Amino acid sequence: MIDKRIGKRIKQCRERLGLSQEAFAEKTGLTPNYISTVERGMSFPRCEKLIVLLNGLEVSADAIFCDVVEHSTDYQASTLSKELASLSPEAQKRILQMVELMIRQEKENPR
Repeated sequence: MIDKRIGKRIKQCRERLGLSQEAFAEKTGLTPNYISTVERGMSFPRCEKLIVLLNGLEVSADAIFCDVVEHSTDYQASTLSKELASLSPEAQKRILQMVELMIRQEKENPR
């Protein structure tokens, strides 16, 4: 169910900021109960509250919808690029070689 994936992503972003549901509720002006309901996927925020949540989480909508929107590869590529940059040069080289190989194989054998 889409709401559960979005709720999970909201929770991950909140935890990444080191905020409890109570602290996040205070930051956004929402209630802890509402935050919990959204994070569990029991409700989906209306547009106005979604914007409040995104601003409170300090993320773009792509960060929340990346696993439910089919055309979010730019966000995923950007996120992976940041992760890659945090690794040692040797690890970066190994990973990039693997990715290049996979791209070559995909181009040679498209599905």
